[in-house]
Amino acid sequence: MSLKGRVDLVTDADLASEKYIIKAITAKFPEHSILAEEGSSVDNGSEFKWVVDPLDGTTNFAHNFPFYCVSIGCEYQGEIIAGAIFDPERNEMFEAVKGGGVRLNRKVIRVSDKNKLEKSLLATGFPYDIGTSSEDNLKFFRRFIKRARAIRRAGSAALDLAYLACGRFDGFWELKLHPWDSAAGSLIVKEAGGRVTSFDGSKYTIYNKYILASNGRIHRQMINILTGNF
Repeated sequence: MSLKGRVDLVTDADLASEKYIIKAITAKFPEHSILAEEGSSVDNGSEFKWVVDPLDGTTNFAHNFPFYCVSIGCEYQGEIIAGAIFDPERNEMFEAVKGGGVRLNRKVIRVSDKNKLEKSLLATGFPYDIGTSSEDNLKFFRRFIKRARAIRRAGSAALDLAYLACGRFDGFWELKLHPWDSAAGSLIVKEAGGRVTSFDGSKYTIYNKYILASNGRIHRQMINILTGNF
């Protein structure tokens, strides 16, 4: 295990998982590009790009906290068209194809029907530079904790998005994520009937700094909290 930052870990499992995934992708699609967290990126100038997080929730994994996953998205001409998130602890596979819906272990899933923020369970996370940056998400956490039913900070953005897609969470927001954190999850949420935007409701891409995802029903309420209109 080593450090990429003060609290940003990388383990042998991250590296082994990425090596295995990259090998599988390049064997099947040698001409495609790859964007991977641990440095195995390949730019072939292709319209297809695989966006890989070999172990989302590394700190959890290193501490034997069973909340982590593998996340893989496929981008075509700047748009995510397929995504999969696998949770090995629960043997749960979330998979989606653009326009084809989303499944959890081959069963169709949908977002929740909660329509009031005060009855909603939210999820979020904190950036790795929380110890040094003033943009630390604490302001938003403070606002939401006083208005939502509860907030969970479990430590894997990809799984947070997958849980939102199947109705375990009702809303999610975070900042300073990397493309591999949300590539698969953002599509999975949308295909489950949810909504994904930036904090102000504008269009979201995986290269954005801010992500807001919800079941769609509480989205405007969450935008109001994030933009200070409450």
